[in-house]
Amino acid sequence: MKDMEERFPRGIWVRLIIYIAVGHLFAAFIYLLFELGAQQ
Repeated sequence: MKDMEERFPRGIWVRLIIYIAVGHLFAAFIYLLFELGAQQ
C-alpha cells in the first residue's frame, strides 16, 4: 500500500473515493425510482 501512495498523489485517492461514493448514491437513486415506478 505504501508503494501505491508514492505512485499516486493523495488528492487522486480522495477524488476517486468521492466519485465512487457519488456514483453509488446516483445508482441507488435510479434504482429507487425504478422500484417505485414498478409498484404503480
